[in-house]
Amino acid sequence: MTLLAATATTVPPESTQQAIGYPSLFLLVLIGALVPVVPTGALVSSAAVVAFHQTAPFSLALVFVTASTAAFLGDVTLYWLGRRGMGSKNGSRWLEAIRARAPEERLTQAQDRLAAHGVAVLVLSRLVPAGRLPVMLACLLAKWPMRRFARGNFPACLAWTVTYQLIGILGGSLFDEPWEGVVAAIALTLVISVAPSVWRRVRSAR
Repeated sequence: MTLLAATATTVPPESTQQAIGYPSLFLLVLIGALVPVVPTGALVSSAAVVAFHQTAPFSLALVFVTASTAAFLGDVTLYWLGRRGMGSKNGSRWLEAIRARAPEERLTQAQDRLAAHGVAVLVLSRLVPAGRLPVMLACLLAKWPMRRFARGNFPACLAWTVTYQLIGILGGSLFDEPWEGVVAAIALTLVISVAPSVWRRVRSAR
C-alpha cells in the first residue's frame, strides 16, 4: 500500500492524460482524414486547450507533431486509395466517397485554380472548410504522382494544424477552466466550418 501511495503521489494525472490523449488524437485525426465525418479541426483545438493548461513541457509541441503527422498520413493514404480507384475499371468506394464530397461546381473551381497556381492551391485547400477533397480530386484527375501530392500536402497539414491549434490556445487563454476553453474552441471551429456555406447560400439567394 505504501508503494502504491508513493507512486500515486509521484505520477501526476497529466501522465495518464498524455498516455491516452496523444494516441487517441493521432487515431481520430487519421480516421477523420480518411473518413471526413470526424471534426478533426475541433479535435486539434480541444487538444490544444488541454495542452495549454498542462504543466508538462512540450505539450503543445506534441499536439502539433501528433495532429500534423496523422493528417498527413491520412491524406496520403486517401490519395493513394483514390489513385488505385482511378486506375481500376470498376473504381473504388474510396474514390466514390471523394467524388460524393466534391460537388461539380467546386471541383471545376479547384481544377481551374490548380492549373493556374499548382501546389499553392493544395496548401490552401486544407485551410478552407470543405476545400480539401475537391482539390484532392482535382489532383487525381490531373494525374499528379504521389510524390508531387505529398510534397504539397506536407506544408498544407502543417498550416492546418497550426491554425486550429492557435484557435485552441486562444480558447484556453480566455478561460481558467480547460472545459470552458474546449467549449469555446469547438464553438469557434464550428462557426468557421459553416460560415462559407452560409455565405454561399446568402449570396445565391441575392
